[in-house]
Amino acid sequence: MTLNSESSVSTRTTKSCWPGGAALTQRTKGIKLAMLGNLLPLLNPVRVAEEYAMLDVMSGGRLVAGFVRGIPHEYIAYNVSPDESRGRMREALNIILKAWTEPEPFGWEGEYYQYRAISIWPRPRQSPHPHIMMSASNKESAAFVGEFPAMVGLTLIADLDIAAGIIDTWKESAKAHGRNPGPEDILIGQQTCICETDEEAHEHMAKALAYFHGVLMRPQQDAQRIVIQGTRFFGEANAQAGEYFVKRLQTLKERTIKEQIEAGTILCGSPQSVIKQIRRLRDKLGAGHINMNMKLGTMPDEVVWKSMELFRDRVLPEVRSL
Repeated sequence: MTLNSESSVSTRTTKSCWPGGAALTQRTKGIKLAMLGNLLPLLNPVRVAEEYAMLDVMSGGRLVAGFVRGIPHEYIAYNVSPDESRGRMREALNIILKAWTEPEPFGWEGEYYQYRAISIWPRPRQSPHPHIMMSASNKESAAFVGEFPAMVGLTLIADLDIAAGIIDTWKESAKAHGRNPGPEDILIGQQTCICETDEEAHEHMAKALAYFHGVLMRPQQDAQRIVIQGTRFFGEANAQAGEYFVKRLQTLKERTIKEQIEAGTILCGSPQSVIKQIRRLRDKLGAGHINMNMKLGTMPDEVVWKSMELFRDRVLPEVRSL
């Protein structure tokens, strides 16, 4: 099981991941660099393919290329209908996969993208192409991810049973497309705080989550409420997606720390408590990777450093072999 807080770059952007990723290729030597990830339907897929290929070369083949579809309100600024998001995502991914693996220049005439000639440089270091990661928040998106040779990532999960159902759907879809995924293909994102005692960790996490939901996530919730109300950009399906997103955030916001631990949505407590929580994630979801976010909201830096040290010294030795 891979568990560390520094083997990925968590970004969700309509801009290039190139600057941050390029810097990390020069400051790290062995860890994988997961760019999580480009909001692909709103970007030029040829440019994304070439930038990711360059990062793979610069890192010596350590790139994990992350792609996200986004949520409805992110499309407003670009005057793109969210109804097109999945079609754009599918076509863009197929362009990128072909750009990475096709040795000769090729043209593309699709529904959303048209190119006379595609021939990227450099080619990716990894063969046949860099590892891919895509996010899934429901069974529909999980089935979509299963169409591609990709890892699946779940973040801000509301319940372990719901997450398990999403993963089962992804596995079924992947098998239907000729793949047999294992634990190494599953990543779970978890807000994390480790202290000497449960009580101390719960106190710090409660304050940090209050800021996270009350301040950092408020713009997203407000934007999604606009989606729910309905505008010329959004039809009924997108309104339902927006409502699901808001309800999920509201559920997480209203739970106590103990309720969130029981639901499996955070890792929080003493080293022994977090070890039990990680083992539960592994048993319930079969996850081979956990992306731990230890700098959450207003979490004091000294608490973050201590949390990372406790993870390194007392948690990792107990769970490394899972």
